[in-house]
Amino acid sequence: MDAERLVDAYGDVTVRDLAWLLFAPDLLRASHAGAPLAHPFETPSERDATLDWLAVLDRDPATLHERARNPKLTRLGFYAESLLEYFLTHGPAASLVAANVPLRRQRVTIGEFDFLLQTARGARLHWELAVKFYLHIGDGSAATARLSDYVGPNLQDRFDLKHERLLTHQLALTSRAEFASLGFEGPWEPQLYIKGRLFYHGESVTPAPELGDAHLRGWWRTVSEWGAMHAESDDAWVVQPRLAWLASRRLAASDGDALLAHAATIRERLSGTVSPTMVAAYGRNEKGEFVERSRGFIVPDDWPERAREFALTTI
Repeated sequence: MDAERLVDAYGDVTVRDLAWLLFAPDLLRASHAGAPLAHPFETPSERDATLDWLAVLDRDPATLHERARNPKLTRLGFYAESLLEYFLTHGPAASLVAANVPLRRQRVTIGEFDFLLQTARGARLHWELAVKFYLHIGDGSAATARLSDYVGPNLQDRFDLKHERLLTHQLALTSRAEFASLGFEGPWEPQLYIKGRLFYHGESVTPAPELGDAHLRGWWRTVSEWGAMHAESDDAWVVQPRLAWLASRRLAASDGDALLAHAATIRERLSGTVSPTMVAAYGRNEKGEFVERSRGFIVPDDWPERAREFALTTI
């Protein structure tokens, strides 16, 4: 069963996000990741136990909401960390040893590791979590894309730079001399826990070799392109808030009908997009619910040129 079908088994939106974080495919290919990739489960029985645990949590998610729906968690990375911390604290697999502990040298913070955990078999792991959403800016003329072709929507982040930072700085924290003073008995095996979705302008792009074959995909279009493609669309369009970027969403029939009733106004508003905006298209299923059909970014018409410059910038 693929990740999307697993996520669809749960009704609560926060439980869906947690299930997505646990079961979504890795962005990176294990053979090209530069470090071992993290796996939430050591055995098939732990995976099955987690599915059962999520089903129970879905019926009564109050404790998860209390942890993850903190008004102070306004950044997507913090929200994802809170979900994974909840799983490691309360779930049926590995157990949490420490989370988000700063590492200091002479009172100056030099880094903060994400998670230390111990598996049922006794393995002691250091996980660094990254949940990333990049747009591929290459034009498809190159034989193969490069990681530097994948840029953040606001052009403040780039996949190659993030990957290098994870490998050379974040994963190295538990091997530094300063770490020994914290008293966490090791050794600790560093692993990458990297999830997300990559957005493409066309279908002809051969992804960068570092990327996993099953990585989640979306699309991006300029305002002009999107307007021309979707002028006659019968989908219900929704702007996805940043904290709704993980799992797919469902809409009640009444909400979807309301969106369709105001479709022209929504399309007009989106046609005036001045910064990259994630949107999702919803269509009605056999139960009358509106389910997500696709997800993508609408970007200003001048964004591609600026993004290509950013992809080539030496930082």
